[in-house]
Amino acid sequence: METSIDFENIKSASPEMANISKTVKELEALGYTENFVPSYDHFYYGPDKTELYPHEIFFDDIIRFENLADPDDQSILYAISSPTKSVKGIYIDSYGLYHDDLSSSMIERMKFCHDLKRGTLQY
Repeated sequence: METSIDFENIKSASPEMANISKTVKELEALGYTENFVPSYDHFYYGPDKTELYPHEIFFDDIIRFENLADPDDQSILYAISSPTKSVKGIYIDSYGLYHDDLSSSMIERMKFCHDLKRGTLQY
């Protein structure tokens, strides 16, 4: 069963990061070089389609990009790392009608990482 993401707690791109391609280049310079592709309950990357499951990843940053002139042109960039596989990459998703469906375990991992970074994690 799919779960929706609480977009209220995701930061918006700052004026310096308003351009998604500029932000991607900045993240690539920080080592986020892989392009993660969603497959419901995991991501995969690379020519051999290496799989990453929720317990193997950390959502380092989540940035929302909004195009006020065109509501259909809105997306969220995820900077993701996997210490167990020594890889960093990005995943870009549109939001609204055409977003990718991620599993509840993937959404829960995203919330966990977000809460951990904000210091609001509750047990």
